[in-house]
Amino acid sequence: MSKSRTLYALALLAALMIADPDSALGQGPPEQPDLTIDAATRTEVVHNVLQRLKESYVFPDVASKMAEAVRERAGRGEYEKITSAKAFAQKLTEDLQAVSRDKHLRVRYSHRPLPERPQRPEPTAEEREQFRQEMSRINYGFEKVERLPGNVGYVDFRGFFAPELGRETVASVFNFLGNTDALIIDLRRNGGGDPEMVALICSYLFGPEPVHLNSLYWREGDRTEEFWTLKEVAGKRYTGKDVYVLTSNYTFSGAEEFSYNLKNLKRATIVGETTGGGAHPGGFNRLHQHFGAFIPTGRAINPITKTNWEGTGVEPDVKVPADHALKVAHLSALKKAAEKTNDDDLKGQLQRLIETTQKELGDMQAKK
Repeated sequence: MSKSRTLYALALLAALMIADPDSALGQGPPEQPDLTIDAATRTEVVHNVLQRLKESYVFPDVASKMAEAVRERAGRGEYEKITSAKAFAQKLTEDLQAVSRDKHLRVRYSHRPLPERPQRPEPTAEEREQFRQEMSRINYGFEKVERLPGNVGYVDFRGFFAPELGRETVASVFNFLGNTDALIIDLRRNGGGDPEMVALICSYLFGPEPVHLNSLYWREGDRTEEFWTLKEVAGKRYTGKDVYVLTSNYTFSGAEEFSYNLKNLKRATIVGETTGGGAHPGGFNRLHQHFGAFIPTGRAINPITKTNWEGTGVEPDVKVPADHALKVAHLSALKKAAEKTNDDDLKGQLQRLIETTQKELGDMQAKK
């Protein structure tokens, strides 16, 4: 997928996620009002989604099976009595996923009309500016960056957005974290994003020698695109220190790739819950003025495992409830720091922090 296509796809996805209660940012405005739909709308949406799947879905044979299943359901009248736009989008999503088992594949309802966009190779200047403003407003997914007690860095990161625009922000984050002794990257509320942003952030965790992180196979053009760490980064690299990645069952797509990359390269300890299980990237397709669909057009191929996390998720190294993950990772970092230091005063300080953190974790566990 070209950078221009990625840019536009991310702009659409960002708009959808912010408007949707399942937002990758874990926040958003109140739920959209529903609409009443008629038979003509249902027919148009079904026809268009099946056509897009036939043209673009990463597995053509699965696209055919989905089409057959949906047509059979339509023939049995399963859609005839659905007049709620929300319910119809949910029903179509469930029926398509029942065949594909693909968690990226979703039909979306939008109360606000979705504009038609003529086919063209580049987004307009207005679209670029709108995208730039939106990405800036959400700080390119960086919700919080801080230094926890015991000199442990912490990043609450909620979306892998726009590396071409967010490089300076990424550099500033790692410059701030550069003097910490361990790093916790919190992806528990991260729904994914751009694989180039995944590669950019991974680059800070390795040296300048490029490391193969992941590959994406695209049905269009029957081609494979490789993603490697960068030889040069604008900020301070974070190497030779422990890294922890926090996950939940909400962690999805690009956030799963980040976790999977670092786990298989043995660069981070994954702490939390098994992730959502979506490894098929793609793009948003308009089906109707109030309906669209995310159609997966590619699949991830890890260079080490030769497969991906589709349908299974990324298994954590330390499996704990998501709301305990931060305390568990922080406690581990403190214990390792105490073991390494020869400074008696520092060791005493760390031991007191360990005891406090252990008690806080115990209190959380007791409430379960």
